[in-house]
Amino acid sequence: DVQLVESGGGLVQAGGSLRLSCAASGVTRDDYAIGWFRQAPGKEREVISCIGNGGTYYLESVKGRFTISSDSAKNTVYLQMDSLKPEDTAVYYCAAEPESSSPYGSSCRRRPYNYWGQGTQVTVSS
Repeated sequence: DVQLVESGGGLVQAGGSLRLSCAASGVTRDDYAIGWFRQAPGKEREVISCIGNGGTYYLESVKGRFTISSDSAKNTVYLQMDSLKPEDTAVYYCAAEPESSSPYGSSCRRRPYNYWGQGTQVTVSS
């Protein structure tokens, strides 16, 4: 079974940093596109970053502040979040989708992610 476990969330002051981790089991990281999503209260879930064989993607509002990276040996994808803002407050989720489900080189942004973690809360105080 595919399992994704997020960690690293917490409470931080504006301008601070957090690093989220998405540990995957039951998958080989390089065979899957991995996306980071967030959902704030009353708002729709949005994809903020992802990584796959088609490259990486960042939501415009996080460009230059967030960095996605992958450690294949640990089967873990990280999201380094710097210069955090109160509007970054949300539950953050990672999701996975087999690369084989889309043409090679397809953007990871619009994949039909089928495997999801439980989420981790990020709260940024002003």
